[in-house]
Amino acid sequence: MVLDLPLKVVLTEEGTTFFIRKGKSLKRFRLADNREESGIILETFSPISLQRMILVDYVSKMEISKSEFMSSRQEIMDLSKLIVYSMLYRQYDSYIFTRVLASEVITKWNRLNPGNIIDSKTRINDSFLQTSLKEKEKDLAAIKQEILAPLYSYITRNASLLPEEKNVQLLLSEKFLDNLRPFTWFIIVKFRGSDGWDSLLKNIRTSLAEYMERSRIAEYVSLMIMELAMNAENSNLKREAKSLFKGSVDVNAVLFDPSVRKQVIESLEGREEFVYMSWKLGSRNASVGTQGRLQITLYSRDAEYKSVKETFDDKKNADLKKKSLEDFYEELQKSDSSAELGLYYLSYLSEACEKVNVKFESLVNQMPGSELTVMTLALNF
Repeated sequence: MVLDLPLKVVLTEEGTTFFIRKGKSLKRFRLADNREESGIILETFSPISLQRMILVDYVSKMEISKSEFMSSRQEIMDLSKLIVYSMLYRQYDSYIFTRVLASEVITKWNRLNPGNIIDSKTRINDSFLQTSLKEKEKDLAAIKQEILAPLYSYITRNASLLPEEKNVQLLLSEKFLDNLRPFTWFIIVKFRGSDGWDSLLKNIRTSLAEYMERSRIAEYVSLMIMELAMNAENSNLKREAKSLFKGSVDVNAVLFDPSVRKQVIESLEGREEFVYMSWKLGSRNASVGTQGRLQITLYSRDAEYKSVKETFDDKKNADLKKKSLEDFYEELQKSDSSAELGLYYLSYLSEACEKVNVKFESLVNQMPGSELTVMTLALNF
């Protein structure tokens, strides 16, 4: 699978060092917030390759700029979900590593081996770790199966899930474990059967179920940013149509008439009038509490900033008891004011985050000295 999106990738210090060592020349580019950064530009890319870069903390920020998003709707939603999943994998890895180091197994080892303690500063050669885990491949597979068995049973017996959804959940549970760092697995395999080992495995299993619940947020996030992008896109198209045709064409035709839409999009692209979408990722080396922060920002040129802010604030505080998400989705398909209805996803996203203990914030402001309206969603995993 390959995503066909013009993606600017700002690298962390580690990412910059890696690419320079590989002889890759970095590019300088300006982002929507007017900052100049260095990194790489991807026209097409493999989702797996990008995810690997995120997991090893090589990516600081990503940005897409387009005059229209409809043609790339599925790719953008896939990218959004990939980013959320990557952040969750990373946070789960950090959490489990912390729990392993604080476990009875390691506490006892450190007490008996004061000259060779295991802690967060312990460094073991990667090739040694890989060789050791390869030798214990059968033990490792058995341990993973022991962790996953109860979860597998719950998923397969869950009548509310379709067969395809069950397969996705099963695969996701495996992905969480597969993305734990080799050192974590080295410790788990090495101390198998020791006092406190069963308790450690139970902790891994329980927290895995919690992170699996959090992963449901990915769908909400992808829907939310797509609705915001479409809202901004439609506003841009109508404004450009009004300027381009001087009243000779109904501006709403730009949303439905392919020939009118094509002319307007070409005009926007010619003047580089884009909507910008960016993802800013918390780094593993960041201060405590910000490593799991994901900030999604949408920049669009909109003179009606106050109106946008009022609509945004009103919808994020909507009374969810009035309608279900399915009701809103049905209205979304029928109504001409789909952009406004789409903002109701804010309320559902906020509620979904609250249920799984993910901090969520959303706000709208305006970039000083410009007509850029800035919509920000921030999640802290």
